Amino acid sequence: MSNNFGQLTYPEICAQADALQAAWDQLTIQSEWVSKYIGNPIYDEVVFIGSGSSYYQALTMAATFRKWTGRSAAAHPSSEIFLFRDQTIARDKKVLLVGVSRSGESTEVVLAVQSVIDLPNWTICGITCYEQSTMGKLTECLVSPLGKEQSTVMTKSLSSMTFMMQAAIAKTAVGDTYSQELQAVLASDYNMVKKSDQAVKEWLSGRTYTKLIYLGMGAYGGLALEACLKLKEMSYVWTESYGTMEFRHGPKSIIEPGSIVVLLLSETARAYEVKVAEEMKAYGAEVIILTASAGEDTAFADLVIELGHADISDEARSVLYLPAVQFLGFYSALAKGVNPDEPRNLTQVVQI
Repeated sequence: MSNNFGQLTYPEICAQADALQAAWDQLTIQSEWVSKYIGNPIYDEVVFIGSGSSYYQALTMAATFRKWTGRSAAAHPSSEIFLFRDQTIARDKKVLLVGVSRSGESTEVVLAVQSVIDLPNWTICGITCYEQSTMGKLTECLVSPLGKEQSTVMTKSLSSMTFMMQAAIAKTAVGDTYSQELQAVLASDYNMVKKSDQAVKEWLSGRTYTKLIYLGMGAYGGLALEACLKLKEMSYVWTESYGTMEFRHGPKSIIEPGSIVVLLLSETARAYEVKVAEEMKAYGAEVIILTASAGEDTAFADLVIELGHADISDEARSVLYLPAVQFLGFYSALAKGVNPDEPRNLTQVVQI
């Protein structure tokens, strides 16, 4: 195994706490953006769009927006907007379209923004890491200052943009509860990155597995999809993602000894989700649980990583789940002798 493997990806995973802090600070500078777009009550629906990882974080952004503001929001792949807009968004709605793109250059998000830019009842904005990108020039964007990456695989960019958009949403919610929750997350993220690194590295050392399944619900549904993609991109391991309760309705037939099930455990549905994980354990899977707090109900799991902050909302805790799943992809790649810096068939920017 080359000592150079992961020399780009690893430091970027480890740097996400700094990227979150920079995003938090930047949001103060861009406070007018928040009131003009995310905080503006004139829209019937806020639609977050992206491709790949950006779509998956858009799912978490939309779930957070609905829960924290009580207003309507949705997330869709960018391509659905410019190719199937009338099947995706009901006509005559007053829509705020939020483009989500690390590079701001993804062909699909640019085409989606361009396709509605002159339509009545549509307003566009975005979030990116590159302010001088094509999307950044088409519309006003929130910018994650330290989200820029050299690696193809999104890690700190995704964490920082997700956190930044959640912080923007928190500023529009009634009271300052959610902003305070995000500040608590921000203060603990550095230690969570280190803790996740050590726990995943030690647990995977010398271990082999045939398949890995991620389970998550609510705001964690998008995170589970993102976790699945990280493992595929970095290590080429076949993996799938399901809604935790939905996994029991047929897909669980794929579980057998040699499988790993990773549960992104919420507090909202904890009792139900733990039962699903217990069932998979009984079928022969090894179980990893990422949770706010360990307890007697999680003692059956093979690995439990405590994230802390059981007293805050599931949505606010979202980014604390990301280091562990990113390291699962990273260390699985190294174990296979695969360089996570150079994923097969992939480029940093996807263009048509």
